Amino acid sequence: MHRYNHVFASSKTAGRGFESLHSCHAFESQRLQDRRRDLGDMTRPRAGSATQIGQRALVTGASSGIGAAFAERLAADGFNLIVVARRRARLEALARRLRKAHGVEVDVLVADLTRPPALAPVERTLRRRGVELLVNCAGFGGYMPFVRLPADRAEALVRLHVVASTRLTRAALPAMIARGSGAVINVASALAFSASDPAAYLPDRAVYAAAKSYMVTFTELLSHELHGSGVKMQALCPGIVRTEFHKVAGFDVSRVPIAMSAEDVVQASLAGLRAGDVICIPALDRPSTVAAFQEKRARLFHAAGSGTLAKRYRRRPSGAPP
Repeated sequence: MHRYNHVFASSKTAGRGFESLHSCHAFESQRLQDRRRDLGDMTRPRAGSATQIGQRALVTGASSGIGAAFAERLAADGFNLIVVARRRARLEALARRLRKAHGVEVDVLVADLTRPPALAPVERTLRRRGVELLVNCAGFGGYMPFVRLPADRAEALVRLHVVASTRLTRAALPAMIARGSGAVINVASALAFSASDPAAYLPDRAVYAAAKSYMVTFTELLSHELHGSGVKMQALCPGIVRTEFHKVAGFDVSRVPIAMSAEDVVQASLAGLRAGDVICIPALDRPSTVAAFQEKRARLFHAAGSGTLAKRYRRRPSGAPP
C-alpha cells in the first residue's frame, strides 16, 4: 500500500484512540515523481465513494509559521492546495512560489476566521469541493494576564481556535466519511497540558491554553466517533516553535531557547498521522507518556462518577463563605 494510502485508508485492524500509540517517526525520503505516482493511485474512486476528487488539502493560517510549512510540504508531496489566511500579499506570494516549484494548483482564500461572515465561505468551499486533508492551523496567542486581556480579544481567541476549527471540521467530514478516507489535523499546543505547571517562564495563557485543550479533547472524541470510517483525526501539540507567532504574541522566545523548526513539526505530524497517533507531540520519543496521561485522566473521570460525597466535603463549614 502506498504511503498516503496507508495514511488515509480505512483499516479494520487500526487501533482505536490510544489503544495503539506510536512515536512520530520520520517518513522515508522519496522523489517528487514517486510521491505524485502514489498520490495518483489515491485519486481512483473507491467502491461506494460519493465522488472522485483530486488530492487536495486546505490549510488555514498558511501565510506564515507552521501553516506555511504545511503548505510547502504538502505541495512538495503533490497535493493541490487551498490556502487560507488574513494577509493576501503573503498568501499570493506563497501560491506563486508553490505553483512554480511543484506544479500544483493553489487557490487563495483571504479570510479572517474570527468573523462569521468570513468563515462561512471557507465552510462552503469545504462542502462544495471536498478535501482529503484539512489542517486547522490558524491561531494567535493573546499572552497576557486574563484581567488585562480585552474581552473582544478573548472572544476572538475562542472564535478562531474553537469555533472556526469546529465549524471547518464539521464542513469537511461528511465528504470524507462518504469517500471512506481523509484526515483532519488540528494544530493545538503543548500548552494544552500546562494548566498544572506554574513555571515562571511560561506566558500568561488562560484563554489560549484552554482553547487548545478544547482542540485536543474535540479531536480525541472525534477519533472515537470516526473509528472504522477511514477518516483520521490528529491533535498536533508542539512546544516552542521558531516562528513569528511568539513575537506577535509578545513572548520572548529567547527565554526558552529550546525551540523546534516549523518544518520538523510538520514532519512529525505527517509521520504521526501515518502511524495513527491521535495526539502527536513532536518532541516526545515515548508515546507511553501520553498513554499514562490518558490512564490517569480516565481514573479521575471514573472516580468523579461516584454517587458518594467525599469525606473531606461532608463537614459543614462554619462562618461566612471565603
